[in-house]
Amino acid sequence: MAKLFYKDKPIIGLDISNTGVKIMAVDTKRWLVLGYGSVDLDPIKIKESLEGNSPYLAENIQALVKEKLVGSLSSNHVIIGVPTARSFSRTFTLPTSAEKTLKDAVEIEVDQYIPVPAETLYIDYEIIERSKAEITVLMSAVSRVIVDNCVSATESAGLQPVLVEPGISAVGRLITIAEDGHLPTIIVDIGPASTDIAVLESNSIRVTGGLAIGGNTFTLDIAKKLNIAVENAHQLKVLNGLSAGPRQEKISAALQPSLERIVIEIRKVMRYYNERLSEERKLEQLLVVGAGSNVPGIGEYFTNALVMPARVASPWQKLDFGKLPEPAKQFRSRYITVAGLASVIPGGIWK
Repeated sequence: MAKLFYKDKPIIGLDISNTGVKIMAVDTKRWLVLGYGSVDLDPIKIKESLEGNSPYLAENIQALVKEKLVGSLSSNHVIIGVPTARSFSRTFTLPTSAEKTLKDAVEIEVDQYIPVPAETLYIDYEIIERSKAEITVLMSAVSRVIVDNCVSATESAGLQPVLVEPGISAVGRLITIAEDGHLPTIIVDIGPASTDIAVLESNSIRVTGGLAIGGNTFTLDIAKKLNIAVENAHQLKVLNGLSAGPRQEKISAALQPSLERIVIEIRKVMRYYNERLSEERKLEQLLVVGAGSNVPGIGEYFTNALVMPARVASPWQKLDFGKLPEPAKQFRSRYITVAGLASVIPGGIWK
């Protein structure tokens, strides 16, 4: 692919997750949203499309583009965000002398730390830092089957993929642009069915982790503990959450086991970063994003549990929806990943 071919084409974002698909076009010169849309999908059917040959994903991307778009798309060139849980991202350091045999070093890292055969993966890597003594390498790997199926489904909707990346990388990009992303930051992206955790430093994702607990898990926890309908549990979650009030004790008790499991995973990611990547640079903040970040008091919970400043990130002040109707407040958080994908400046792909 030649740089000349793409240089004048704007980029749109397409976020394919385990629970749905979102699309967005942004004019990055004005940070103006030109078009967006989303569709919630059946997680079991998405899994079949990602891993097999089901047309379900392709059909729904087509329907999203044709029927569920608010505004318009600025081009057909798209960056695909794939589920972070289906990818592997690691950062490691090597002596400067190892740069000549970097490909071999990456293969060793893959064999040691990725629990699937290297031949089933697309593997990419880049040097993100260098000093006189050592280089820092960022490596990402994604299942070939998942990438191929996402690309095929996207092309079926008349879109042309130009880049594929884990969703958490797009979140990191938006946080860097809209928040204090230059600080060493822990990102906790709580989706409907899973939570992705990453360390963002110097505009790069350094390490990722995650677990199968999300916003829907919180709702079910409350419904079970309080013996109420799921709809009522959702209302309690988003209206009361962990904030002070007459029901706080019961809601907090319901959410405690799931939140503790997330904290344990955060600590694992922090330990890896501190021990293998940076003994000097201290993690400065934790930012919560995603659909499950709409629990009042969740920032304070992580602040207390980890003894670290934590808050819910709100990058929306950066994006201007212009004359388009904005997503309802309770749905905005679901667009963070796709906004990060759409925030790539076309020339940035070719750096």
